Amino acid sequence: MNLLRHRSLLLATAGTALALTLTACQSDDRTGSAPAATASATGNPAGGGQADTSGATGSTGPAHSTASKGSTDRTAGDGSTGSTGEQASATTRVCTAQDVTVSAATQGGAPYTHIVLTAKNTSGHSCRLAGAPHIQFLESHKQDVPAVAKSKPAAPVVLTAGAPAYAVVRLSDGGVDEDNEPVSAFSVILEGDSTVIAVTAPGSAGIAVDPAKALTGYWTPELRNGADEF
Repeated sequence: MNLLRHRSLLLATAGTALALTLTACQSDDRTGSAPAATASATGNPAGGGQADTSGATGSTGPAHSTASKGSTDRTAGDGSTGSTGEQASATTRVCTAQDVTVSAATQGGAPYTHIVLTAKNTSGHSCRLAGAPHIQFLESHKQDVPAVAKSKPAAPVVLTAGAPAYAVVRLSDGGVDEDNEPVSAFSVILEGDSTVIAVTAPGSAGIAVDPAKALTGYWTPELRNGADEF
């Protein structure tokens, strides 16, 4: 009887130890599986379950927003409009006579009352063409041709390498009673530079200029209806 009771006690003790061992193993399995699931959701959100989707979205959301903001900032910085573009234009160095070539062509038909000056950037780098051309047609008239305020562009004119800018110049009213004088060449000075540029007048016979009626527009990237008509 004592032997049977002793054997039963041993079996009960062994059973309790086995149960404790199995419980510990199950606990270890659950603890080890949790980090594996988290790593999977973080590394590959698309393959995670619904329970992990909100966590993956939350982690990628701020990163996506940061990337979008950075892209917007770069676009604004590189654009030609807005405050950043204006600051970049203001810091671009002013074009000099060594940076551009200036030529003249008649505008419209006879009698030729207007010409168009073209300043082309031949320097290989960007420069800013400021103000209006300082023009003197005749040695007997040392005053610069007056500039028309309404033709002034809203933003600085920045010429990239090879780009042109234009200025419309009125020579006369085209009247037969005007005091016109023949001009075969004339001088142009750029704003911010004292170098005199000699420009050949268009046409084999040159141009007829009335110094009292002559006007010039500002440099612009293109010819605009209205602002460049005077």
